Formats: sequence, structure tokens, C-alpha cells
Amino acid sequence: MNTTELKGNWDEQKGKLKQKFASLTDDDLLFAEGKKEEMFGRLQIKLGKTKDELHKIIEGL
Repeated sequence: MNTTELKGNWDEQKGKLKQKFASLTDDDLLFAEGKKEEMFGRLQIKLGKTKDELHKIIEGL
């Protein structure tokens, strides 16, 4: 998944992630330019998932 794909429909993906993982907050899902890796790091810690697992989850939404 590249940054353009992620950024293009991020609001929709963010809503689906919040439905699936109720513990996520808007701050956890803040997608800022150049901060993709930081966001994935926060999600890895919060959800206890690997980076690959997170990519699969997001792609499957």
C-alpha cells in the first residue's frame, strides 16, 4: 500500500478502523504528511500487531 492510496481514502478507512478497534482515537489515526511510519508505530503499540498485520487489516477494509 502506498501513501497515495492510503491518503486518498483515509477518512473512510479511519472510520472502519475505529469501528473494528474501539480503543483507537482520532490522535492514534492522525495521518500527517511524512508521518506515516509514526502513525503505524502508534497503531502497532496500541493494537499489538505487526506492521504487516496492520497493512493487511487496512487493505481488507
